[in-house]
Amino acid sequence: MSENQTNDTNSRRQFLQKLGLFGVGVAASGAAIVAGLKYEDKKIESKEKMRLLSADGKIYEVDSLSVQHIKVEEEMTDLQRRGRAGLVGKKWVMVIDLAKCKNARKCMASCQEAHHLHPDQHHINVLQMQDSPNTAPYFMPKPCQQCDNPPCVSVCPVGATFKRQDGPVLIDNERCIGCRFCVAACPYNSRVFHWTDPKDAEKDKDMVYDVELNVPQKKGTITKCLFSADRLRKGQLPYCVSACPNGVYWFGDENEDTVTNGTTKETTGFKQLLHDNGAYQLMEELGTKPRVYYLPPKNRAATPSESPLHEEHS
Repeated sequence: MSENQTNDTNSRRQFLQKLGLFGVGVAASGAAIVAGLKYEDKKIESKEKMRLLSADGKIYEVDSLSVQHIKVEEEMTDLQRRGRAGLVGKKWVMVIDLAKCKNARKCMASCQEAHHLHPDQHHINVLQMQDSPNTAPYFMPKPCQQCDNPPCVSVCPVGATFKRQDGPVLIDNERCIGCRFCVAACPYNSRVFHWTDPKDAEKDKDMVYDVELNVPQKKGTITKCLFSADRLRKGQLPYCVSACPNGVYWFGDENEDTVTNGTTKETTGFKQLLHDNGAYQLMEELGTKPRVYYLPPKNRAATPSESPLHEEHS
């Protein structure tokens, strides 16, 4: 081997050591993930190869003996561990009453403010819908569906997105490598990628990262609806639920079979509310098992013609 070839080999080895490659297709929290590559001068090769995804989105094939594995939990802060554990004994659910939505968009504004999002970034969006040409349009808030069988979690190669035992699907952008596999896997289009510096990036740079709030945000990572996990820890309703002026949202604990309306503060039985109003889930035929339920837009309090798409109503 020539001197140039030797230098090229050493440079490539050093590059891979510094890069930090992550194994493709590894499951979420608790699973062994690839933390990096460790090469010795006299490397022993096996017959097995492993495909690895780098932080810049390139896929490499390396010898399996070169890969050093660690567990997800071994490199976490206390806030990250707490965020993954969730609230014991709880099983959070949301019910959205489409008959009451007047497109006030207060839910969107409150969420954007809490999570330091740009005006064009949404954890929750209010869509104008129409079931057929012969029916009146209506408005539908659409947050992450917090699936019990989330495809986004199964495709994440680094355990950055995970399902908590109390219901929410969270994203840890300290672990996120920006591969966007979860974006492609989500059938609800519920994830947002930071193509540019997040809002308030400079102001938030010294903040301690809280995975339950997902602040501070980072360029090149994913952000999404978290069921306001930081508020749940304080015994409070989610930001969107509290901000809505029209009583659109119900939120509560399925284990206790109770949900509370964010506007009226009325508490009612969760299962009874679903039964009495013909509740449904979005694309439930996919088997994702959403934790967000919708009440159909019957007996609407106001027609969309009385609520222009971009006008806010108190």
